[in-house]
Amino acid sequence: MRAQWSARTPLIKQAWKQIVTAKVSMQAATLAAFGHPAARLEQMVRQIKSGDPTNIEAQAARYYWPLLMGRDFRRDAKVPDINGLLNYGYTVLRAATARAVVAAGLHPTIGVHHHNRSNAFALADDLMEPFRPLVDATARNIARTNGHTVTPEAKQALARLISLDLPLGDTVSPTSVALSKLATSLALSFEAGSLALALPKPPDALILAGLGK
Repeated sequence: MRAQWSARTPLIKQAWKQIVTAKVSMQAATLAAFGHPAARLEQMVRQIKSGDPTNIEAQAARYYWPLLMGRDFRRDAKVPDINGLLNYGYTVLRAATARAVVAAGLHPTIGVHHHNRSNAFALADDLMEPFRPLVDATARNIARTNGHTVTPEAKQALARLISLDLPLGDTVSPTSVALSKLATSLALSFEAGSLALALPKPPDALILAGLGK
């Protein structure tokens, strides 16, 4: 935690760059899996700089959501439509990430990018970003097959994402293990003063397109 607290700004900014890069890459793979053009997001990935000063993350979201969910979709946690499925999936993912953060010896309130005194899990919110598109794809399929209601079956499908195998380095690891490796790699980076994050790569297109079915 001392190393985390005293981490230098350049390392923190580079960490956020890598996290955003992994997220936008996962979004691009998700769009491609559902037959949507992803070249624009792939181009955005190459434009991400240290600390993401031009907010490519937000630019990517504006392109990503209408294609994946439809033109009328708005990400609003208070709206009782497909957002309810997203809320549940993100909650499951956030809890798993928070456990990984604490297990790695990091303090969950000290974020890399997210900073809010009322947010006890700022670091978890940072590290879960690359995994969010997995929830998005699952929620999309559930909504189109069974509607927007967060049924017990929908909850089970979203909870199963924690055991989904993801490419990580030269192997594959369940999402829960990938989260642990990411948190641990960040802790080691803080201690070494040199960044080496274990970030996941997108799974196969067929796997992405079949999530939640």
